[in-house]
Amino acid sequence: MEKEHNIFALAMIFCLTIAPVYGQYYSKTVMRVAQRAEKMTRLHFFLHDTVSGENPSAVIIAHPNITQASPFGFGTLFAINDPLTVGPEPTSMLIGNAQGLYVSSSRDPTVFTSVMYADFAFTSGRFNGSSFSLISRSSSSDATRELAIVGGRGAFRMAQGFALTQINFANLTTGDVILECNVTLYHY
Repeated sequence: MEKEHNIFALAMIFCLTIAPVYGQYYSKTVMRVAQRAEKMTRLHFFLHDTVSGENPSAVIIAHPNITQASPFGFGTLFAINDPLTVGPEPTSMLIGNAQGLYVSSSRDPTVFTSVMYADFAFTSGRFNGSSFSLISRSSSSDATRELAIVGGRGAFRMAQGFALTQINFANLTTGDVILECNVTLYHY
C-alpha cells in the first residue's frame, strides 16, 4: 500500500512540475520587429434588402409571441443574404453579398431600429475574396446612419472603421429597402 502511495505522490509531483512549463507557452508575448503600414480604403456601393416577393434576401427567422401591428415589430429576427451592387438598380453589377442577422430593437412602432451583424463579402473586382464585418445599431429616424466596422479578412485583414448609410429607396408597404453605403476602412 505504501508503494502505491509513493507512486501516486511521484505522479502528482511530476504533473505539478510540468504544468508551469506548458502554461508559459500560452502566455508568451512576442514583440513584432517590423510594423506594417496601415492602409485606408473607401468603398461606395448599394445594399438591397428585399423582404417581399418570391426570392427575398431577408427572411424572418423568429419573432416574439406578442400581438404586433407590423411583422417588423420589436424582437423580430431576420437572416440576410443581401446583394451588394455598384449602382442602386437591382440589375446593377453585383460585387458581393452582406450575410448576417438583424433584430428589430425598438418598441416604438413608428421608428424601425435594428441591431445588425453582417459580413460584407466581395465576390468580384479588386477585393474579390475579401470581407469586412459590421456590428452596430441603426434607426430609421436618422437621415444618415453610422455603423461600426469591427474586423475583416483578405485585403481587409484586421479592419476597423465605419460605414455611413442612407436610404436610397424604401417601400413602406413591403419593407424593401436599398441603402447607399459609404465605407471607410483602416486595415493592414
